[in-house]
Amino acid sequence: MKTITAVLIGAGLRGMDVYAAYALQNPGEIKFVAVAEPNETRRSMFCKAHNIPEENSFASWQELLGRPRMADTAFICTQDRMHYKPTLEALEKGYHILLEKPMSNNMSECMEMERCAARNKKFISVCHVLRYSPFYAALKDIIAGGKIGDIMSIQQTENVAYWHQAHSFVRGNWRNARESSPMILQKSCHDMDIISWLIDQKCTKVSSFGSLSHFKSSNAPEGSPKRCLDGCPVSGSCIYYAPKQYLTGDIGWPTSAISNDLSLEGRTKALKEGPYGRCVYHCDNDVVDHQVVNLEFEKGATASFTMCAFTADSGRTIKAMGTRGQIRGHMEKNEIEVHIFGEKQAEAYPVLNYEITGDAAAYGHGGGDYGLMKDFVRLVSSGAEAAGLTSARASLQSHLMAFAAEISRLENRTVWLDQLITQRGD
Repeated sequence: MKTITAVLIGAGLRGMDVYAAYALQNPGEIKFVAVAEPNETRRSMFCKAHNIPEENSFASWQELLGRPRMADTAFICTQDRMHYKPTLEALEKGYHILLEKPMSNNMSECMEMERCAARNKKFISVCHVLRYSPFYAALKDIIAGGKIGDIMSIQQTENVAYWHQAHSFVRGNWRNARESSPMILQKSCHDMDIISWLIDQKCTKVSSFGSLSHFKSSNAPEGSPKRCLDGCPVSGSCIYYAPKQYLTGDIGWPTSAISNDLSLEGRTKALKEGPYGRCVYHCDNDVVDHQVVNLEFEKGATASFTMCAFTADSGRTIKAMGTRGQIRGHMEKNEIEVHIFGEKQAEAYPVLNYEITGDAAAYGHGGGDYGLMKDFVRLVSSGAEAAGLTSARASLQSHLMAFAAEISRLENRTVWLDQLITQRGD
């Protein structure tokens, strides 16, 4: 297998610390040769780690893509609303694309990106990493193999965790739908994608309910300041008091996201000046903190999805119900239980063929990050003409489901996907 080359557009935590980290561990498979990143510190760190010369270091994607094609692939890991233009430009230049999810926060842009890839005979692999996780790969095998009969319904739950909600969706980059994406698209397009993949039918209609109920000023403790370090009177009892999260001995994620300087002084400065030191009840967040989605598919299968911030731990659980049996699963515990109707006991499904070992164990999403990278490198190296499990075409349905869910929530109505495409698509 030949070593492929790549450029990185957006050296944030996902771009630099997850996807590009694969290249450092597997230098014979992929090499990064250029980077575009507006943050000078992050850009310098990336260049040093990957031995990128100064002439291939750019402050903007426009500068990088203004050059003749420099590599086989472009990794586009910018913020959600900044995916569209560099993706189209890179496709026109002849790059295959690894694109962070969501594809875009605009439905028409998602559709045009897929069309542009087809026109240029290049592919987009969208980072729906859960399809590559051992847990969901095992579930797919069980369902596709007919072990529980025809799939009738799926219940999927995403337990966001109170601290994760506060970090990413109240204080962090994805707190505001206008600046990034609605919660159902940014966080839970993973879940829409998994439901779509497992049921393997066209989704026909969607309804959804949810709101921002807790993380707002009306729930602020009396006398609480705008920032936690400005003399908060409830610092001892508030579970969201920023120093409890960020000024500990643990500087891994999410603490690693608040500053490039992870010394105690650097983190304290970040809490005094940056977004992560704000009181969670005095932020500019507007995304939901809980939401439910109901889905119907063309052959009659149904699904329900629940996303909730108010859980102790993060993770996903699922129940899949078929005509011959049911499946219960817990992703983070890597546990799958199959109960065939008529049998006295459920069977713990062996996931030995999907065991996470070696390098994969260091990656997130239950090994899915590693699986995505491994497969993307293989596809590009082999000269494949399609993007495998997570092509732009495959990802469109889950994005449409998420867009429809948000419309349903805001407009209090059921949304038919065919009508949505006709009315709002191109």
